[in-house]
Amino acid sequence: MKRIIIFASGSGTNAENIIKYFQEREIAEVTHVFSNNLRAKVLKRAHDLKVKALHFDKESLYDTNEVLNVLLDAKPDLIVLAGFLWIFPKKIIAAFPDKVINIHPALLPKYGGKGMYGRHVHEAIVKNNEKESGITIHYVSEHYDEGGIIFQAKTPIKDDDDADDVAKAIHQLEYKHFPIVIEELLFPVKKSTI
Repeated sequence: MKRIIIFASGSGTNAENIIKYFQEREIAEVTHVFSNNLRAKVLKRAHDLKVKALHFDKESLYDTNEVLNVLLDAKPDLIVLAGFLWIFPKKIIAAFPDKVINIHPALLPKYGGKGMYGRHVHEAIVKNNEKESGITIHYVSEHYDEGGIIFQAKTPIKDDDDADDVAKAIHQLEYKHFPIVIEELLFPVKKSTI
């Protein structure tokens, strides 16, 4: 059974969706959910779904090896950032090469970087009269939203859409595609050589 660990900072609807997806398939499991926010709803969602829910602070992530050691002991096949708002530490990326991914609520490289998350992204897209937006699933590097792109999906934006309308459309793309992309990364289909 493949092992997934999720990092999230907020509500955790994507984390819940991923946990349920793999609980139904029994080919992989989310073993832990980590959050830097003690009041994040994601911790309760994980607890309710019988997944270990752990809170950590800046010191245990950046200054000590506390979080890194828990990850090394847990031996995840994939670390998934699902609405995690802190820059991910180089030492964890180095310990799990090509095993840390993130989802971003826009079509990178547009609307990425520090401060570009959640509603901030959707408001910027509406303000700039963009005709489409989407999601990007990418590998995590030491810079915000700059790792290699794994997958993108698009959604059109109507002239009268506001940030809430864009957010709803983006959430639908996230719920539909994120678990499937995770599964494809964990179980790559061998291409025929014929």
